Amino acid sequence: MLKAGIIGYGTIGKSIAELIQTQQAGDIELQSVLVRNPNRIEELSRLPFSITSDEEFFFNQDLDIVIEAAGHHALQLYGKKSLETGSHLVVISVGALADNEFLETLHKTAQENNKQILIPSAAIGGLDRIAAGVLGEIEEVTLITRKPVRSWYGTIAEEKVNLETISEPYCIFEGNARNASKLFPENVNVSATLSLAGIGFEKTNVQVYVDPTIQRNIHTIKAKGFFGEIEISVQNQPYQQNPKSSPIVAMSVAKVLKNLTSSIVIGV
Repeated sequence: MLKAGIIGYGTIGKSIAELIQTQQAGDIELQSVLVRNPNRIEELSRLPFSITSDEEFFFNQDLDIVIEAAGHHALQLYGKKSLETGSHLVVISVGALADNEFLETLHKTAQENNKQILIPSAAIGGLDRIAAGVLGEIEEVTLITRKPVRSWYGTIAEEKVNLETISEPYCIFEGNARNASKLFPENVNVSATLSLAGIGFEKTNVQVYVDPTIQRNIHTIKAKGFFGEIEISVQNQPYQQNPKSSPIVAMSVAKVLKNLTSSIVIGV
């Protein structure tokens, strides 16, 4: 059995913990969760794993896997340390890897410690085909992300369009994945994942829409290359309490964990 720790206990962190506790993530034991706010420790004290705000305690538990579920800043704070203390690292806040220097630091640290950085498919599909396709040549990759209005409150989208009065789909961004990842750290992490699987941040085209006509988070990937063409669209049901994300993200992490302890692994 592999011992796991989670950084963050928001909507996604809690969902991952529940999937592990209900044996839906393979032969994994959830050992500990690191939270930023020490006031939450008493509130969560009845959970069947340790809750701590003490990073030294968290990283001294000989964890096999650390799952980052707390945003870009948390990954920047704890990603390198996770690898240095002997844990594989599952990354959810993939947009932080748009920083080349930070990405290279994590990559080098993983190599030096013989550990892996694991990036789930999360909110999008077709990554297996894109990752295989780069073994030939991929000419172009485009991601079109559309989310309903309620997903955009508290983001830069509020500076681009009036979220109270918008009545038709509006493009708030068109450019490369590096800029998309930096501008929309919570809403367009998928652009970073797609870039790492495919032809890189600069060459991956991204369009982002606020769409008042839809209720789900929709991601469409189009790619063309030596392998042929792919067009895949996924419609993710958003969390009620956090419409920027979807339950499929936690489910995808659980599948990554399950793969680590399964005799048969499908879709890699």
